[in-house]
Amino acid sequence: MSFITDWFSKKEPAPNETRTTFNKLLETMRESVIVVGEDTRVFASNRAAYDAFGRRNGPLENKRLSEVIRDLNLHEAFRKALQEGKTLDVGLELVGTNKKYDVRIAPVEVDDKKGAIGVFYDVSQLDRLEKVRQEFLSNISHELRTPLTSILAFVETLEDGAIDDEENNLRFLGVIRRNAERMHRLIDDILELSSIESGRITIEPKPANLPKLVDEVFMNLSNKASERRIELVNEIPPETFVLADAVRLEQMLTNLIDNAVKFNREGGRVTATHARRDGRDVIGVADTGEGIAAEHLPRIFERFYRTDRARSREIGGTGLGLAIVKHLARLHDGEVSVSSTSGQGSVFSIELPAIPA
Repeated sequence: MSFITDWFSKKEPAPNETRTTFNKLLETMRESVIVVGEDTRVFASNRAAYDAFGRRNGPLENKRLSEVIRDLNLHEAFRKALQEGKTLDVGLELVGTNKKYDVRIAPVEVDDKKGAIGVFYDVSQLDRLEKVRQEFLSNISHELRTPLTSILAFVETLEDGAIDDEENNLRFLGVIRRNAERMHRLIDDILELSSIESGRITIEPKPANLPKLVDEVFMNLSNKASERRIELVNEIPPETFVLADAVRLEQMLTNLIDNAVKFNREGGRVTATHARRDGRDVIGVADTGEGIAAEHLPRIFERFYRTDRARSREIGGTGLGLAIVKHLARLHDGEVSVSSTSGQGSVFSIELPAIPA
């Protein structure tokens, strides 16, 4: 398919050298480029423009600009470039898609014929990243503000004389400590997640004794589990080995099992399992909690996403644990998933490549 048609098909043909250079120039650009004549019909475009605007309706050439892109601001900018010789910048958001462009439109002459060229810079990814950044900063400020407000309030209370209140001063200091520890955990998780996402964390997968790792995690969380009468059950057969970085696998298991304890019912159970499916090792962590509603499942591994913010803060969650598990699993060329039914508990599964035979 030729993406540069002969605008002058009814005139004398342009010199081959000029037209070839023009064609090559457009095709070497990664950005989408559309050139229109004074009749606002497209007489030149490149493959990037065809991929972006022409797939459904065929080639762009000889079509009116309004047939290719329906945006009044864009049409007005091309008109001013053609009629007034102005260079303009406009924004374009394609209806029904997530595509956004910054468009530079300028007058141009090709073989003494007036036209206007539009260069479309795809800023969709930048826009998404900016939204993620803003959401991240908003969440960070919110998560830090809550414990910080509590710390300041109790410090002021102590300064105002409660330091001498023997019945309450230690309790107030305990609240300050718990909120300071919560901020410390949040900052640690932020730094950990940042290191993983930036590629500064590397792993060394080796055969790791899975039931032994699970037992160690159970031991570390035994006090927390006993406080809520949660039974910790390791159903993984002895001498089960998986290919993983033992330190990072223990970190993943700790996050999942800790969540399973925190969000379980009083007197419930947390069960660790292992299965091998299609050459992959699948490690399961099941709880007997309230479960997760279906609408929350697609977003459960997002940073700071919580199904119940009030309860998460009450029990001390940072909202980053599952995001860390997701990224660590992917560093192992694996994946993490969840299945759940409201009122019937949840099962989180870490899937890892099996040890080569």
